[in-house]
Amino acid sequence: MRNIKLVLEYDGTNYNGWQIQPNQPTVQATVENALAKLTKTPIQIIGAGRTDSGVHAEGQVANFHTTAQMPLIAFQKGLNATLPRDIVVCSATEVPAAFHARFSATSRRYRYTILNRAYPSALSRMTSHFYPEAIDVNSINDLCQILIGKQDFSAFQKTGSDRLNPVCEVDEAYWWQKNPYIYFEIEADAFLRGMVRAIVGTLLKCIKCQDAETELRRILEARDRSIAGMSAPAHGLSLISVKYNDKTYANPALTDNRKVFVENRTEN
Repeated sequence: MRNIKLVLEYDGTNYNGWQIQPNQPTVQATVENALAKLTKTPIQIIGAGRTDSGVHAEGQVANFHTTAQMPLIAFQKGLNATLPRDIVVCSATEVPAAFHARFSATSRRYRYTILNRAYPSALSRMTSHFYPEAIDVNSINDLCQILIGKQDFSAFQKTGSDRLNPVCEVDEAYWWQKNPYIYFEIEADAFLRGMVRAIVGTLLKCIKCQDAETELRRILEARDRSIAGMSAPAHGLSLISVKYNDKTYANPALTDNRKVFVENRTEN
């Protein structure tokens, strides 16, 4: 039995999230159907992040077990020939039997993209959130320092979530700019459902307050979703990479560009 790891890129617009749901199009179901056609046997695939409806991925990691003996390149090319064009396999590698895309992950990184100018875009309307109001990147980055570390993020958990432990450890959280876009990136050991979009909406809300730092701390300490900001729209969010034992897996075509962008981001 082989254990195959995939790195996937997908546009989540037409899917009701990653995880299989009855009578709904999902990324997981679509990939599993393609694998079944390719290997002639049912296969269950495990994803590192359960992205919500409309959320994208540039570096989703998944794995599956199979007895199929085809070469790895055949998995990549065969899946890309079978999958719809809004889902792409960036790489396929063989990993140890114990590797589990979700439970072996030590952290995940998400990016939220905001189009920050006076008029919207026809081309990036499904991958960025149009926000015409000015954003002071340096000031909002000061607020992000409050998010760093291990703490209870109940204030940013989607209502109705069944997760019992709301404590997450955020390693990085910062905004950077490449006009006309502003990006928010956050990496943590775990994420609550809807957490990133709730954080983005709350930071944009707090930055308008007279004492933004006090307001953000009040929201965190209250642990009450109803007093935080509105969630930013799903289509601006993307899972960009997953880390395992200090090794990060992402779409290899994007890694170099991202490094240049981050090095040139607006610093505090």
